[in-house]
Amino acid sequence: MSAIGYTVIPVLAVLTGAVVAVWRRPGPALVSAIQHLAAGVVFAAAATEILPDVKHQGSALATLTGGVAGMVAMLSLKMFEERVEGPFALIGAVGVDLLIDGLVLGLAFVAGTEAGILLTVALTLEVLFLGVTVTEELGDTLASKARIVALTFGLGLLLPLGTLLALPVAGFPPAIITGFLSFGLIALLYLVTEELLVEAHEKPDTPLISAMFFIGFLGLMLLEELMG
Repeated sequence: MSAIGYTVIPVLAVLTGAVVAVWRRPGPALVSAIQHLAAGVVFAAAATEILPDVKHQGSALATLTGGVAGMVAMLSLKMFEERVEGPFALIGAVGVDLLIDGLVLGLAFVAGTEAGILLTVALTLEVLFLGVTVTEELGDTLASKARIVALTFGLGLLLPLGTLLALPVAGFPPAIITGFLSFGLIALLYLVTEELLVEAHEKPDTPLISAMFFIGFLGLMLLEELMG
């Protein structure tokens, strides 16, 4: 299956989140548990698949340049999300977020098929709840559930677009590939520390819910071993 083919999985997750949200929203404890799980999975994907490739390329300048670019991009997105208001402003922020997720997923496939598959698993859990969030926000503005689901699904299609934009990177010189992978690494770390865990900690927390982070981390590492 091609990298674009794998993006069907997280796109369907966005659609599933939207359908579930218009039917019955998951409870806050369940949402927090899955967000902890997703954070652990994404962190494991970054640490075991992207970081080693960045280190082994051996280009300090490319690593620094890509990392700084990733930091600027993600902090700029954070500033945008903090300043915008209303449902359609949120749609814009989520759209950019999904585009970057797709870009990072494409970069993971540039690093290797195994890295791409593992990150597909990680991002599928993340975007599932993006679909829930957008659907709930649109529910205050749009009366038609079908239109809400269709609009949320349309946003999900930005993910394969981001992946498509990243795939030509595979033909670039190794130093430039390193820079792009460093960008993707920072984007994933931002996703874990500034989005998934922050949102998860705004909900009810228990030791079992917190343990889901480590279950996700160990689960992805185990999956990596089984694939190897």
